[in-house]
Order: sequence, then structure tokens, then C-alpha cells
Amino acid sequence: MEKQIRLLEEEINKLQREKEEREAALPQHSIRPHQLIAIEELEAEINRNESLLKSLKNDLGKANK
Repeated sequence: MEKQIRLLEEEINKLQREKEEREAALPQHSIRPHQLIAIEELEAEINRNESLLKSLKNDLGKANK
């Protein structure tokens, strides 16, 4: 389970970096809808992974008691 947690943390970090890169690449004017949709999809994936990570950590904590 600890390996799953580590891999999930790495995936979250990767997604966060990609989101930051996409946000930095947004033009100040004339933002296209697909640019915002891509960022929103990354945010949703980050949120799903963070929820899963929290659940795994809770399960690991219960197993160690």
C-alpha cells in the first residue's frame, strides 16, 4: 500500500506541474475555451487523486493500529 501512496503522490505532483505550466501559458487576452477545459480537467484529476490518497493513508493508519 505504501508503494501505491508514493506513486499516487508522484502522479499528483506531475499533474500539478502540468497545470501550472498550462496556466503560465495562458494568454492575457483571448483565452480559448479548450485551454480552460484542459486546466479544469487537470484540477478534477488532481482532486480525485488527492481523495484517493487520503483514503489510502487513512486505511494505512488503521492497518498500523
